[in-house]
Amino acid sequence: MESLNQQSCEACRADAPKISDDDLKTLMPQIPDWSVIVVDGVMQLQREFGFSNFEQAMAFSNRVGDIAEAEGHHPAILTEWGKVTVTWWSHKIRGLHKNDLIMAARTDEVYGG
Repeated sequence: MESLNQQSCEACRADAPKISDDDLKTLMPQIPDWSVIVVDGVMQLQREFGFSNFEQAMAFSNRVGDIAEAEGHHPAILTEWGKVTVTWWSHKIRGLHKNDLIMAARTDEVYGG
């Protein structure tokens, strides 16, 4: 199976299926630092990234924005002094799609790369 960070997002329609519990369980080990949270009944992926200062946090936020724009799939990004919180979910389906896991893996790659 191709790793998540090597995959591209597919167009997500309003009637696209949410990721199954089995697929989520199978794929989460590829993004172990991410947490599944539920906000207003919507399942989301969230991770906090640490930095030494605001400049580094802002640069990371911009790099995440760049990969998001390239895929046409956009997260919530909260940039603060020394940390950035990134939250992925698919707005059209009000939940998680495989795209969100792909983008979480690619976000990890940006952080580590």
